Amino acid sequence: MTQVSTAQNDLILVFGRTGQVATELQRQSDRLIALGREDADLDDPKACAKIIAETKAVAVINAAAYTAVDKAEEEEPLATRINGESPKAMAEACAERGLPFVHISTDYVFDGSGTAPWRPSDPSGPLGAYGRSKLAGENGVWAAGGNAAILRTSWVFSAHGNNFVKTMLRLAETRDALTIVGDQVGGPTSAADIAGACLKMTEGMLAGQKGGTYHFSGAPDASWADFAREIFEQAGHMVAITDIPSSEYPTPAKRPANSRMDCSALARDFGIKRPDWRVSLAAVLNDLKGN
Repeated sequence: MTQVSTAQNDLILVFGRTGQVATELQRQSDRLIALGREDADLDDPKACAKIIAETKAVAVINAAAYTAVDKAEEEEPLATRINGESPKAMAEACAERGLPFVHISTDYVFDGSGTAPWRPSDPSGPLGAYGRSKLAGENGVWAAGGNAAILRTSWVFSAHGNNFVKTMLRLAETRDALTIVGDQVGGPTSAADIAGACLKMTEGMLAGQKGGTYHFSGAPDASWADFAREIFEQAGHMVAITDIPSSEYPTPAKRPANSRMDCSALARDFGIKRPDWRVSLAAVLNDLKGN
């Protein structure tokens, strides 16, 4: 088991080690203590709080979550413990120690209505179990009363784990035509960009800046079909894309149709602007070639 207590006094404790964002956090900083499942059981909120109570790290980032959106419909109690109760316990432990806490959340806390970008202050209204579990985590973080920042993001992709980019590349090996949902719109966001934002926010909070709820997603907004076209164009695959409505691709959990996010508060408070996801996609594709 990883030793989470350290004599060094400038390290950042990260819940998560092998996920997309956690992997990128470790790539970007050597100041991290990254905890995998064998070190921190996200299904045990008290154990998570105990780790924070005993660590000598100066800040905490929660980059771990239950992310199986469809499976959450069958496992909502488990999703709620991992995404709701454990972040609450982490935030409480951080508040007691006076440690900055950065927690990653999601566009799924909204109902996806309309076409306007969602602002951090807009009313939530999750459509399914995953969104409800993440909203429970947000509420728990704020109830703890410490210096915390919630970073809502969307459509995460990277060279690691399972994500839309890797799925499209796999399908391109055997298919020359695909039907992709075209009526869901959002901002694809690379895990590397999210990791960079989390680290910059953490540094700002360590320097005395207050947290808050923020949105962060790649620009420009696009549909899943648009995203797929760009993936194939950059990767050099000749795959014809036909847009279809969400009704033709039913899933156990309903997806938000509008995942556009207003990221202006993050730029104002932390100087973090929306990254061009097309540039980030090129970096991911290069990363995959290297592997």
